[in-house]
Amino acid sequence: MLVDSNLISVCVFYKCYLPPNPLSPYLHSWHHFTISHVTEEEDEVTPGYKAPKQVDLKTLQDLDADDEALVKYKAELLGNTTDVLDEGGNNVVLKTMSVSVEGRDDITLDLTGDLTKFKSTPIIIKEGTTYRIKIGFRVQREIVAGLRYFQASYRKGIKVDKSNMMVGSYGPKTEAHEHRSAPDEAPSGVIARGLYTVKSKFTDDDKNIYLEWEWTLQIKKDWA
Repeated sequence: MLVDSNLISVCVFYKCYLPPNPLSPYLHSWHHFTISHVTEEEDEVTPGYKAPKQVDLKTLQDLDADDEALVKYKAELLGNTTDVLDEGGNNVVLKTMSVSVEGRDDITLDLTGDLTKFKSTPIIIKEGTTYRIKIGFRVQREIVAGLRYFQASYRKGIKVDKSNMMVGSYGPKTEAHEHRSAPDEAPSGVIARGLYTVKSKFTDDDKNIYLEWEWTLQIKKDWA
C-alpha cells in the first residue's frame, strides 16, 4: 500500500522527532503560565536545529481540512483532545523518573511530591551496570515541540558527566507519556564508587523549564 508523504510527516504532531517537513513550522507549545528559562551553556539545542514557530492546537487541527485522509490521520494521532484531563499548572506535567536495569525492578521517583527528599535517599547501582532513565509526563492542552531532558552528574562538587536527551514532540493526552533514554553504563572501579549528585531538568524548544530536581546516585561494588 502506498503511503502519502504528508501522512508520514504528521508523525511529528504526536511523538516523533523528524527532519524538517511542510507541517513542522506549525508545531510548538502554546504556554498559558509563567515558566523559568534555561540559562546554562550545556542546555544548548542540537547544532543546526531551529525551533518551529508557535501555533495553537485548534489551528493545527484545522490545517488541510479539505484533505480527508490527512484529517483522519491527525485525529488518530491526537485522539479526542476535548476530554483530556487538565490538572492545572503548566502544559507539561512531570510525573515520574525511573532508573531501569534489565532483570531488576525499576527504581522510581515521584516527581509530583517533595523533591528535596531525593538527595537524602540514594539510588544504588552496581558498578558497570547498564541502565536507562525513564521519564513519565503528561501534556495537557497544547502540542509541545522539542521536549528535552538534561542531566549533569557531580562528584564532590565537580561535574563529571552530562547528557542532553531529545524527548520529542507530543500531543495532549490524559494518560502519561513515557520516554526511555538510550542505555548508559555506570562507572566502575574503586575510584568511581561513591555518591554522585545528579541535577535533572525537563525543557522544551523555548528553553522553558517545566521541572528541575536533584537526586543522589550511589555506585557500589554490588547491589547490597
